Amino acid sequence: MNIAIIFAGGSGARMGAGIPKQFIEVNGKPIIIHTLDIFEDNPLIDEIYVACKEDCIKQLDKYCKKFMITKVKKIVPGGKTGQDSIYNALTAARENNSDDAIVLIHDGVRPCITKETIGANIESVKEYGSAITCTSLYETPVLSEDGKSIDQVPDRSKYYTAQAPQSFYLGDVIKAHNEIRKINPEYNGIVDTCNLMKSLGKDVRIVPGPRGNIKVTTPEDIFTFRAMIEYRESVQTFGFTRNEIPSKLVKEE
Repeated sequence: MNIAIIFAGGSGARMGAGIPKQFIEVNGKPIIIHTLDIFEDNPLIDEIYVACKEDCIKQLDKYCKKFMITKVKKIVPGGKTGQDSIYNALTAARENNSDDAIVLIHDGVRPCITKETIGANIESVKEYGSAITCTSLYETPVLSEDGKSIDQVPDRSKYYTAQAPQSFYLGDVIKAHNEIRKINPEYNGIVDTCNLMKSLGKDVRIVPGPRGNIKVTTPEDIFTFRAMIEYRESVQTFGFTRNEIPSKLVKEE
């Protein structure tokens, strides 16, 4: 059993749209539906559980019905933090599934994940027990203690950016959450599941992900997402692989 755990509890403050960012419509569909579509259409995914703001549950349920998202088994209220929200969805998933089910924990506002990355996550969990989708760091990282002067310039070849999905066996990740909640109930300093597992000394494995796996959090990200949709449609319409799109179809900057 392979389960997608989608957390979509953000308020959208950085977006400035006045509504939660996951409900902003792009090309006729809310961002959260674009994300859910990917897992709905993937034959490797059996069930989906979603955590969102409690006052948005009815609206999300309507969207799921409208856009025929049938794999969503339950929508649960989010918590005070992102990790609380994830825990609520994991707990809901455990009601109907065994500990050896594989869960892929994913942001509701990462609507560009690929089927290849989903498959690679599942295979990594089967082999190693974990999978953290990562991309190589393409910019130069710097370290500054005071935020004004650069103290160090680390070797970027050793650095990666952790994204999502982040995947584990259901029993393992719930056990880790329960351990953390005993000693750190507010999840202070825990930014994602990778961070949570490493704070407990667990081994986590890297799965290479696509650079286009963006998280839509700012108005600029909306434009990038629209461009990604146009790109995918061009690939599908003309039958090109990723590296074969003719230059005349690529807009010049």
